[in-house]
This record gives sequence, C-alpha cells and structure tokens, in this order.
Amino acid sequence: MVVAPIQTIGLHKSFGDLHVLKGIDLVVQKGEVVCVIGPSGSGKSTLLRSINLLEWPSEGQVLIDGINIVDPDANLDKIRTRIGMVFQQFNLFPHMTVLGNVMVAQVRVLDRPKEEARQIALNMLERVGLSDKVEQHPSQLSGGQQQRVAIARALAMNPEMMLFDEPTSALDPELVGEVLAVMRDLANEGMTMMVVTHEMAFAREVADRVIFMDDGQIIEQGPPDKVIGNPDSPRTRTFLARVLDPTHIDSATPETADFSIDLSSGQFRLGPTHR
Repeated sequence: MVVAPIQTIGLHKSFGDLHVLKGIDLVVQKGEVVCVIGPSGSGKSTLLRSINLLEWPSEGQVLIDGINIVDPDANLDKIRTRIGMVFQQFNLFPHMTVLGNVMVAQVRVLDRPKEEARQIALNMLERVGLSDKVEQHPSQLSGGQQQRVAIARALAMNPEMMLFDEPTSALDPELVGEVLAVMRDLANEGMTMMVVTHEMAFAREVADRVIFMDDGQIIEQGPPDKVIGNPDSPRTRTFLARVLDPTHIDSATPETADFSIDLSSGQFRLGPTHR
C-alpha cells in the first residue's frame, strides 16, 4: 500500500468563535502538484499552516507519510525536516548574507558540517539562478530575488514535499515570473507540492489538481481544465469571473451564466445561460 505524503482527516481549526477550517479531508499523492485557490479568508493559508503544525488543529488528524503528527508522541521536529515551506514574506535574516541565510538552518537544525552546508547552499542558489548574489545581503536584492533565496533555503534542507503560501503575492507584477519559473522547475522534477495561489495561469499550467476553497471548506476539486476551465460549482464560477475579469459587468450573475475558459489563451467567456 502506497502511503500518501500528505493527508488530512476531519481537519478543523477555530480562532475563538471563528471557525476557519470545517472538516477538511484531503490526500496529496507523491509527486502531485496541488494548487489551492479561493477568496481571501476562505482558509487556504490556515490549511497549509496546519499541515506543518504552524497552526495547531482544533480537531482532526494531519498525516505526513502516514504518521499522525498531531499525536503527542510524534517526533515533530524530525517530521518537519521533510517539509519545506515558503511564505508570502521572505523571512530572511537581514544581517546575514544570502549564503548565510541558506546555510544557517542546515547547520543549526540538521547539524551539517559548515563546509557541507556551504556547498549545498551554493548548489541551491545556483539552482534558483542566484549564484552571483551569494555575498550580498537581502536589502540589496529585489523582492523576486529574496523569494528565490527563501526557496533555496527550503530546498537546502532536502525536503520531500514543499508548501507555498502565496509566494508571489508580495511581489511587484514584473517580478512574479522569476519565482514561478523556479516553482515550475520543481514541479517538473517531481516534487510533491501544495501551492496556495492567485496565479491562475500557473495553476492551469502546472497543477495536477486544483482545489477551490470557500468558507473553510473544499467546494470543488479536480484537474485544472475542469475546475478553472469549466467549474461545476456556482461559487467557483463567481470567484473565477471576478478574478479573471474584475472589470466585467454583465446582466447575468456568474452563478447563472455560461462560463468557459480557453486554457491555451487564458480567455474566458461569460454570458447568459441557456440551460
């Protein structure tokens, strides 16, 4: 029996009276790229943070390689080394060089010898196209370059899976492509990935599966050509209509409209339904 790298069972998370996740059941297979889309406040980031136990679930199970990491007996520190995470903000140490930022966790968490950590850091920085920036500090880099350093730092820990929480949302539009290119390469290399994103073109191209979340629940999931190209749920249609063409005004609401997307061009059609 093949054990899934990531699984959640009946996952709930509340902050006081606010019920953010409402019974999420999810399985991510090895090598699968899952993009999670949905409006702000739908629980996307909380789901990702709960998988790494940066947020502790109120109820339910989180299984990493079949191990329930919510179990008090689980070796959480060891299990977390299997999971790389990249956040909206870069979270780099400003007083360290780029090289130092990619080395520090290897030495302090994995107890790697400094020379080994240095070589791995150099390899990872070359992998993300920053081998010429190793001695610079974060303040000397663009936002896209800083996010690529953050990805290199995560990869240097040799993770089995990667979680990306809206990694391009804090970037200027012209810098988004360089980060997505690195993520696209990781996907092509077979890395297991969960990506919370508003980049629909990236999700269409790279994802094996797209999940649409709203109000703490999974509303719809499936291949990108179905969920993004021709969604079943009226709520998914509403969201995509507003994301893909926020200036469009039509007498028919998205819930009662024909909706289709040409995945090759990214164009969509929204018009009165005949059903």
